[in-house]
Amino acid sequence: MRKTSGIISAHPTPASTDTAPPQGALPLDDEPESDGESEIGDAAAESRDFSVPVTLHGERLDRALTIAAPEFSRSYLQQRIAAGDVRLNGAVVSKASSKVRASDRLLIDLRPSPQSQAFLPEEMALDVVYEDDDLLVVNKPVGLVVHPAPGNWRGTLLNGLLARDSAASMLPRAGIVHRLDKDTSGLMVVARTRRAMDALVQAIAARDVSRQYLALAHRPWVGPEEREIEAAVGRDPRNRLRMAVVDLARQSGKTARTRFVLLDNAEEGCWVQCVLYTGRTHQIRVHLASIGHSLVGDTLYGGQPAAGMQRQALHAFRLAFAHPSDGRPMAFEAPPPADLLGALDAWGLAYNPPQPA
Repeated sequence: MRKTSGIISAHPTPASTDTAPPQGALPLDDEPESDGESEIGDAAAESRDFSVPVTLHGERLDRALTIAAPEFSRSYLQQRIAAGDVRLNGAVVSKASSKVRASDRLLIDLRPSPQSQAFLPEEMALDVVYEDDDLLVVNKPVGLVVHPAPGNWRGTLLNGLLARDSAASMLPRAGIVHRLDKDTSGLMVVARTRRAMDALVQAIAARDVSRQYLALAHRPWVGPEEREIEAAVGRDPRNRLRMAVVDLARQSGKTARTRFVLLDNAEEGCWVQCVLYTGRTHQIRVHLASIGHSLVGDTLYGGQPAAGMQRQALHAFRLAFAHPSDGRPMAFEAPPPADLLGALDAWGLAYNPPQPA
C-alpha cells in the first residue's frame, strides 16, 4: 500500500457493510454515458461518397447516410448535415428530412465532434492514495469532472486515467465505477481490470461499499444529534437541472435514505457527517436542503457562499470495501481540502476525524 501526503489513514480496517453505493454510483442512471458510437477520434476529417441505391429511393437524407456510414450514430450524421458537411448532387443540403432519389450522389465530410475527441489520454497529476494490480484509490480535487459530458468533454478524470495507464482504454469508462460531482472532493475507487470492475459494480449494487461524507451546512443544528432522512429523490418538475424530494405516488423518482450525524455546531451553521444507504443523484445535497440545512456554497439547492467557500461544502472522506480479488477489507480516509478547513476555522468549528458511522 502506498501512503501519500494528505491522507490521514490508508490502513485496511474492517469494512462496514451497512451503507449503500456512493452518491451517483454507476451503473445508476445519473452518470452521463457515451453513446457507444464509433465516431471519429482523429483530428483529420474523412470524406465519404456513394450513390443512392433504388432501395433507398424516397428516404430521408439522414436515413440514407446511416447506410453510407453505418458505424456512426444518426444524431451525429444529423449534426454533420446541419453543419453543412453534406452535399447532394454537388449542392450543400442542410435539412435531415430532405428526400433522396435513386442514383443521387451523396458526399459527407465526417468531421470530429467534441464527443469523439472526449475519450483521449491527457496527462494530469492525480493524487493516487493506493494502487495495486486490480484497482486505484484516488483523492479527487475540487473542480475535476469525473467523466466527459456536455460542457466538459476534456480535462476529466477519465482522460487522466487513460494517460496514466494504457490498459484503462480496454475498460468501460476507463474503470470508473462511481462518481463525485465536479465541486465535491474526496475518495474514489477505480478498477484496473475487467474482473475488478465487475466485482466493484456488483458490490456497489449490493450496498457493500461504504462511502461517508463531511458537509458544512447553513443554520445551526437543532434537535437530536443523529437524524435519518428517508425521502424519494427525482427530477425537480420546476427545474430540470435540479433534483428534489418527490412523492412517488405523483411523479417518478427513487427511494433514498441518508443518515446525518452532528459533529459540531455554530451560530452560522453545522458540521455534519453523512452516511448514504442509497446512491441517488445529489442525494446528500437534496436531503440536507429538505430539512433546512442547505450546503454552504451550494446555490443550486438554496445555499450561499460563506466562510470563504465558493463551492458546495461536501467532501467524501471515507471509503471502505472488500478487495475484489481476495475479499480483504480495505478502508481509506482523506481530510478535507484547505478551503473547507478554512471555512470550519472561520466559523469556529473543529475538525476531528469522525469515527466510521
